Amino acid sequence: MLANLWWLWMVMAALFVVGEIFTGGFFILWFGIGAAVAGVLALLGLDAIWQWGAFVVVSASLIPLSKKFAQAVTDDQPAGIGADRNIGQQAVVTEEIDNDSGSGQIRINDEQWRAKSVSGEKIAVGSKVTVTAQEGTHLLVTMDNGGTEQ
Repeated sequence: MLANLWWLWMVMAALFVVGEIFTGGFFILWFGIGAAVAGVLALLGLDAIWQWGAFVVVSASLIPLSKKFAQAVTDDQPAGIGADRNIGQQAVVTEEIDNDSGSGQIRINDEQWRAKSVSGEKIAVGSKVTVTAQEGTHLLVTMDNGGTEQ
């Protein structure tokens, strides 16, 4: 019965491919390819068991390629963009940084950020610091040797 419904497999393949366009991760695409292979088998007159078997085997075999394929077609984020844009930048402490109490803020460019000391030491208001990493909404900083802002 499904041997005559090759077009159903092709519609499913098209829907999977279109669905992939609206989602991320290159996961649905493999089901589209599996459905297309099943559609070709239906055109050749093979039974439904072969069509379903090909759909499952091809789709399942291609799923492990998702990560490799996504990495190959996705560019890495350039340095200085997004969450890591502040790493390596100098800042000024605007609220004493004390990891024990959870307090501390810095001004970097025109932005205020919550901050933590990498070494755990308290850092006084006005001190110059360098951002070494980001941990959630906090920037991790180290004290500059220059001391406080002039």
